[in-house]
Amino acid sequence: MNADPGAGPGAPRLRRDPRPYVVHVAVDALIGFCVTAFLLWLFDVPLWAMIVTAWVLGLAAAPFTRRWEQRQLDERDTPAS
Repeated sequence: MNADPGAGPGAPRLRRDPRPYVVHVAVDALIGFCVTAFLLWLFDVPLWAMIVTAWVLGLAAAPFTRRWEQRQLDERDTPAS
């Protein structure tokens, strides 16, 4: 989003930090659950094990997704040459 809604496409954007680590863990865990739930369900894995697996995947992926978001924000804020 631009700093001024009426500004053109070349207007500078507001600088922001990446989302908190907890948000990355929660989103990554949800994605991990969605990706693995059907496969684990086919093998009759209990729901609690699916949830634990998802949280482990979320905790493992969060540092990488947060770093990726930071690189994207830095690239967005770098003026094109």
